[in-house]
Amino acid sequence: MIPPSPLVPAEPVQRDGFSMTFWRFTEILDAVEPDYARNAGLVADLHRALRGYPGELPFLSAAEPQMITDALVNLEARRDLLDPADLDRARREWAVLEPLVSSREAFEAEFGAELQPIHGDAPPFNIVSTPDGELCADFELVTLGPVEWDLAAFGPECEAAYDARARTLGLRQLDQRVLRFVNAVGALRSVACLALVPQLPMLADAVRPAIEQWRSTPFAGGLSG
Repeated sequence: MIPPSPLVPAEPVQRDGFSMTFWRFTEILDAVEPDYARNAGLVADLHRALRGYPGELPFLSAAEPQMITDALVNLEARRDLLDPADLDRARREWAVLEPLVSSREAFEAEFGAELQPIHGDAPPFNIVSTPDGELCADFELVTLGPVEWDLAAFGPECEAAYDARARTLGLRQLDQRVLRFVNAVGALRSVACLALVPQLPMLADAVRPAIEQWRSTPFAGGLSG
């Protein structure tokens, strides 16, 4: 992994309402095209390594449930950012999903899936090629959760690559019902990002494709209310 920078304290720094973290400078091989399916297989190796993490971690803090709750409230006054019908669906979905994101006990009662330390922030995107080999980056959101969270929204090819490597390592494979759940939460995080558009206008175009895809997905990942 790319470790935190030794030049400053290993803690977030806030500026203009945003948080920043600092990591050790690492040369990136820009000529190497990212292979997300291959990277998804490497995530299984990362999960095996993270299983030995000795510290205490909160449950699924990477989902930032309070951020989603607050964003949906703020979007009520911004019909220019989100259609009222979309906001209504988002609020109804969140009523189903939020209890399972916010409570370890509720999640385990619903799914029974094993929990462990996970990366928390789309690790197939955050594996980079360096002169020292493939390194994992961006560990700000490490949390306790199901391994499926780290494969959310990556699709069948990446899921198959993860499962193949997990079998080799003797780890459990992905649970399809949990995958549908984490994908649904991830989609609502994209909706919630619209509340930040006044601060970061580029987000409006960046999240539109994800929201269009969300409209075609089963309500709350197929979970009943």
